[in-house]
Amino acid sequence: MDLSTTYLGIPLPHPLMPGASPMADDLDTVKRLEEAGAAAIVMHSLFEEQILNEQWARLHHLDAHAESSPEARSYLPGPREYALGPGQYLDQVARIKAAVRIPVIGSLNGTTTGGWIDYARRIEEAGADALELNVYHVSTDPNETAVVVEDRVLEILRAVKRTVGIPVAVKLSPFYSALAHLAAELDDAGADGFVLFNRFYQPDIDAAALEITPTLELSTSAELRQRLVWLPVLSHQVRASLAVTGGVHTALDAIKAVMAGAHAVQMVSALLLRGPRYLRTVRQEMEVWLETHEYESLRQMQGSMNLARCPDAAAFERGNYIRVLQGWSPAGKFSTRRR
Repeated sequence: MDLSTTYLGIPLPHPLMPGASPMADDLDTVKRLEEAGAAAIVMHSLFEEQILNEQWARLHHLDAHAESSPEARSYLPGPREYALGPGQYLDQVARIKAAVRIPVIGSLNGTTTGGWIDYARRIEEAGADALELNVYHVSTDPNETAVVVEDRVLEILRAVKRTVGIPVAVKLSPFYSALAHLAAELDDAGADGFVLFNRFYQPDIDAAALEITPTLELSTSAELRQRLVWLPVLSHQVRASLAVTGGVHTALDAIKAVMAGAHAVQMVSALLLRGPRYLRTVRQEMEVWLETHEYESLRQMQGSMNLARCPDAAAFERGNYIRVLQGWSPAGKFSTRRR
């Protein structure tokens, strides 16, 4: 069965790869992922704050964040709390590239343009075949408009594209007010791909201690549904490649994502739970499913469930929303009969 695909202009034997996670921090795990058949390796993110800390420490002999507020600095991890410092990160990219024969995708996580963007070039020089931009920003300022928020993402992409020659993907969140428009602008600005979606980790509250408690829960297949809303919308509207991340735990999850328009399928939680070898299992089960349903290749079904033939995608989504709400019954079952 031909599972080949192309992501960020890079030919791949199949779409399955580990997403950005601590798995890339350990070289033995990376080798096990390659042995399990991973199509590529995605590094975890190097954070803007890490780089700025290092730059300011050199200039001012301080261990401080670029922000001048000591209170703001107290919210951030100290240098020793990051798995890899900026220099170590570059070394790890080079080590992974030397150890495996599959593409290596670096990752930068930031919120502004600035000197840290220089690390995009350094990641390229370390051997990365592509770069993922994880623009993680929660806008809490009531004076900051949606236009300002989205323009910041465009500025970061343009700055990085001026800096590197390797393909660049933008990892988006689902919470932009006009996601389709932003994706179209990023597409025009030269984005080679989009990764859907970043996960915003919501904290909990320790009511007794009056403290915010960081929490991280691994995904389930239920999270894929949010991606299945936007993949069909974007897959026929942008030239860039699409990757899905979040909620892919089974071969059927991966197949749904590809039908919706994904060119690459990133897995994290499922591999953390079941180990690198599970990636081979998912690939084999995908082959069986395609053969059973008489597909000749992955490309034959890629994007087959997007909204290219839907005259009004917004009306379709709203109609689906209404039908779900109107179809629910007290028994917890959905009725499909028309009223």
